[in-house]
Amino acid sequence: MLTDDAVAGHAPDFEQLGAVADAVLYEGYLLYPYRRSSPKNRVRWQFGVLLPRDWVERFGPVAPGVSGSADSWYQRTECLVRAPEDDAVVRLRVRYLQMQHKQVEDADGSPVESLRTDDGVTHLSFDEAIPRETELAVPLAELLDGGRTVDVGAPAGDGDEPLPGDAGRTVRRHRELRAATTVAAEPLGPGLYRLRVRTENTGVPADPGACRNEALRDALIATHTVIGGEGVEFASLIDPPTALAERARDCRNAFTFPVLGGAPPEPAEGAGQGETGPAMLSAPIILPDHPRVAPESPGDLHDAAEIDEILTLRTMLLTDEEKAEARATDPRAARILDRVDSMPREVFERLHGAIRSLTPAGSPGSRASGRSATARAAAPASRPAAAGPGPSTAPGSGPAPGSPATQRPAWWQEGGDEGLSPTTDTVLVAGVPVGAGSPVLLRPRTRGADAQDMFLAGRSATVAGVFHDVDGSVRLAVTVDDDPAAELHGWYGRFHYFRPDEVEPLATTGTPATPGRAHDRLRRRPQR
Repeated sequence: MLTDDAVAGHAPDFEQLGAVADAVLYEGYLLYPYRRSSPKNRVRWQFGVLLPRDWVERFGPVAPGVSGSADSWYQRTECLVRAPEDDAVVRLRVRYLQMQHKQVEDADGSPVESLRTDDGVTHLSFDEAIPRETELAVPLAELLDGGRTVDVGAPAGDGDEPLPGDAGRTVRRHRELRAATTVAAEPLGPGLYRLRVRTENTGVPADPGACRNEALRDALIATHTVIGGEGVEFASLIDPPTALAERARDCRNAFTFPVLGGAPPEPAEGAGQGETGPAMLSAPIILPDHPRVAPESPGDLHDAAEIDEILTLRTMLLTDEEKAEARATDPRAARILDRVDSMPREVFERLHGAIRSLTPAGSPGSRASGRSATARAAAPASRPAAAGPGPSTAPGSGPAPGSPATQRPAWWQEGGDEGLSPTTDTVLVAGVPVGAGSPVLLRPRTRGADAQDMFLAGRSATVAGVFHDVDGSVRLAVTVDDDPAAELHGWYGRFHYFRPDEVEPLATTGTPATPGRAHDRLRRRPQR
């Protein structure tokens, strides 16, 4: 285990990932409208859930996947680490939530779903969670010699507290969790190693046939790992150095995926040479390298991939009765309501958005792919501000000087998006006009892409619309053809976005969309 001195010396690498790691830990803990009666809060905890193997495999083995949205009994992380010196040390922090049941009992000791005390406060029975983490420091030499396995489980426990006026009591209980993490390393070349971290739920389910909500009492929830060290450097698996690209492709991750932490390097530093860093976050939620929480965010809303402004406005509109139920549901919900109700105007106004850069697309400084964070988000998403660019003379570029599109008012001026139509506008790709309905092959760029883009490489897709981003660049909204939910995504307006130079036309001429209800819906709905 880490000593106090070791923790202090290594704190910068780990703590710079702290806010994002906490967003992962509490993603889905409690969802808007933060009430127990909400259907969303009856099906909780969808990421990084490690249950006992007997329960998970009662209908057969689970198929490994990189996303942690499928229940499993283990997680496996593989990543590349450079360590030039023999005295290198690898440090890990394994984190998860443990379910704890909060049961309200009346004065006779009988369990009740709710109880109102004389002070007017309602107390509700509900499932809470306890954060758990285990830290480990191991010399790299030991990892090369068989590795090390440590216990990362948690003990059982119970406690109670009386309610005001001797009206009853609140009892909290949680079961013992049995789990272990194994860390090992494999040499790949001089100073280069493949690091493996495997966390397993080693417990036996209390009832192998129990429903999922009951089985969660034996589960590690939102399980993820922060990895760092002394004398070590990690290579990005999304944008690896050229010399390590093949080794990066050989890394196998199951139910989790590691990304570099910390601030991204300056655009001029190592441009086109891949990325490395001192720490990684292996999370069950797909993230880009260098994820961060937007500085405008005033606090966690437990919906880390959503927009603070929208959730804050919706929370403000809850009725007094709804707010009272949310406060009685969980202390974290009560803190969210307190923060929203007391939020200063200037803090709320900052949630409306922030312009990080107006660097023209395609310039040396436009290293990012157009993804920006204007809310508390572990994985910032691309959100086009205006629909549909005019014709483009070159794939991936803005309109040519003198073209009609350059004469439009800037997007922040009134009328800046007039005349734009995502369902009828087209953009030239390899000399072919591509627009809504066009079949394309996805070819995400190898530099600066995120993990989710990588997984779609080589897949066929259909363009749903052509969009103009706030920096003047072009984006194509697509649905993946072999995605069983493609039709549903098109219905409610959630798409993957790619630049024109990241797709390959599958037809020699563009396929114009047929006007109709689906395209009218696309025209009206704001896109995410």
